Amino acid sequence: MNELLKNLTEAVGVSGAEKKVRLLIRDLIIDHVDEWRVDTMGNLIALKKGTGASDLRVMVDAHMDEVGLMITSIETNGTLKFEGVGGFDNRALLGKMVQIGPKKLAGVIGARPIHLLKANQRNNVVKIDAMRIDIGAKNKDAASGKVKLGDCAAFVTNYEEIGPTAIGKAFDDRAGCAALIELLRAEPYPFDLYAAFTVQEEVGLRGAGAAAHGIKPDAAFILECTPAYDLPNENDVSPNVALGKGPSIYVMDRGTIQDPLLVSLITKTAVSHNIPFQIRQPGGGGTNTAAIQRTHGGVPAATIAVPGRYAHTPAMMINLDDYANVVKLAGAVLRSLTTDTIKRHA
Repeated sequence: MNELLKNLTEAVGVSGAEKKVRLLIRDLIIDHVDEWRVDTMGNLIALKKGTGASDLRVMVDAHMDEVGLMITSIETNGTLKFEGVGGFDNRALLGKMVQIGPKKLAGVIGARPIHLLKANQRNNVVKIDAMRIDIGAKNKDAASGKVKLGDCAAFVTNYEEIGPTAIGKAFDDRAGCAALIELLRAEPYPFDLYAAFTVQEEVGLRGAGAAAHGIKPDAAFILECTPAYDLPNENDVSPNVALGKGPSIYVMDRGTIQDPLLVSLITKTAVSHNIPFQIRQPGGGGTNTAAIQRTHGGVPAATIAVPGRYAHTPAMMINLDDYANVVKLAGAVLRSLTTDTIKRHA
């Protein structure tokens, strides 16, 4: 059992309410870094001093937040209206258990039961505004004593391992956080390494830009969990990335064209270390790279990701070998990085 992944994925940290995750990570890294601080956005930024062989400042980012829900209204019947925090497929919500607020109050996401639907309604996807969270309260007064507007709700999903795969919530991006923690536990790198465990990625890459502005890195790597579309599909025989085929290397997404020099370094390092890898199909989605690379006149940045099925749902699935290879690849890339690597020529 990977206890690091288990503890991180079972922790609650919906975007904007990452404190519990931040405290957990702080305690896990405090003996492996030279300095740490929390900025005004809530990012946890740690410095692992290098050997002095290089004067580069290198940032490695992984976001702490997860998608979730926020309570927006308490109804007269005691149920709770909510909005999504981050992107959701409405089909993934009905019947799921959630934990609400700091006291982790239990609730169930519900809507009108199928027995009471008309025939022409049964094939329609229920929208979020027609759903409610049921906490068993008899009326609005009873519910108001337990929750308040603005409380966040997270899914209840226990971490499990089945053979080479792991199942849990929030691998996006606690898998990246776990990989970054493992990098900090390793021996010092040639340069000062700034680990940024960032906030509010799922609602607009908000924490990463602030973190990069404070760090002023010469180069940055983003550790992520990217959606894997590798299940049988007659209309799409070419999967984006697949479980069990190694780390996913970004080339381009909706918000970035990854730095070509760093992409080349990553792929060459994977080949030289016999680490399997796959190129994520260009287009769609996005990572903190988009925010980081645009600070301070431009920062060379690239993304390495763990493929994960069922992103932005209550339960994701990753391959543990893919995760281990992301740690291995990221570590090897950092030890191969030099000033010449990121130097652009006319």
